[in-house]
Amino acid sequence: MQPGTKRKFGRVDLKVTAFAFGTAPLGNIFAEIDEATSDDMFRHAWDAGVRFYDTAPMYGHGLAELRTGQALRWKNRDDYVLSSKVGRVLHPARRDSIDFAPWVNAAPFTMEFDYSYDGTMRAYEDSLQRLALERIDVFFIHDIDVFTRGKDQPEVFRQAMDGCYKALDRLRSEGAVKAIGVGVNEWEVCLEALKQRDFDCFLLAGRYTLLEQEALTEFLPLCEKRGAAVVVGGGFNSGILATGAKPGAKYNYAPAPPEIMARVAKIEQVCAEFDVPLPAAALQFVVAHPAVPSFCAGTRTVQQLDQNLAWFSQPIPAEFWTALKSQGLIREDAPVPA
Repeated sequence: MQPGTKRKFGRVDLKVTAFAFGTAPLGNIFAEIDEATSDDMFRHAWDAGVRFYDTAPMYGHGLAELRTGQALRWKNRDDYVLSSKVGRVLHPARRDSIDFAPWVNAAPFTMEFDYSYDGTMRAYEDSLQRLALERIDVFFIHDIDVFTRGKDQPEVFRQAMDGCYKALDRLRSEGAVKAIGVGVNEWEVCLEALKQRDFDCFLLAGRYTLLEQEALTEFLPLCEKRGAAVVVGGGFNSGILATGAKPGAKYNYAPAPPEIMARVAKIEQVCAEFDVPLPAAALQFVVAHPAVPSFCAGTRTVQQLDQNLAWFSQPIPAEFWTALKSQGLIREDAPVPA
């Protein structure tokens, strides 16, 4: 599949490209990316036909939104789809008073969680101001999962379903935004949100991949039934599906445990048999599911971006997927590329 292939965004009157450009690295996570590199990546993505861009106030304390707006400002606004997130409000502060970790040389704002109705409306307006664009098409409620909020998650989830949802539902009903959803690291949280409220979409990081297909049991079928689109990020499970099962490989932001290393090694054997790069299989597997219109990837360099784009469109024989299923390496009911 070509990165610029247009696909329907669930039940919503939007079409997105199969490859989405994620901007988390452009918030300078872990290390600084200069303005020229940021501009070059946007240019390369655009030239490759990518027309779906995802950002968030969290990424670099607003820096990613600032860079996204700068890159897209003079494009025809009807030519691309843009998503951002609510759940955090930024406040200007002296740079030397801010703890930026894990971001480096980010924008001079502090961040606070705010899932209230008023906080959501402020976050919506603030994002438009930072981007300096006429609209944002999709808003996700950000980080209401156990991974981020720990023991506070049940109360945070309740606040978001009452506050954020009410605000976003109003914006949707007024036509200010086209789609509203939840962006988290756990499909279980997405499932509960879809059961409780009328969401259009989800951004799910790392929980539907070549290694993990538990979402096929209940969550993805419900999305199909309700017409909810699922954008998948973290398709490499934070590293191992890009690097392979080599020493030091990362899985879920930590060293991969032995059972994951062994499973990936078996997948690599099938890849070698069919001359398929492991990362190409990882990327293309995700968007084969009918509820998943787009895969969202963030990169640190133009070279990484170009490599992802090449993997995304690399031909993979149907027999490869058949071999993975016959060896029990992916679920029998997992949709695979045609």
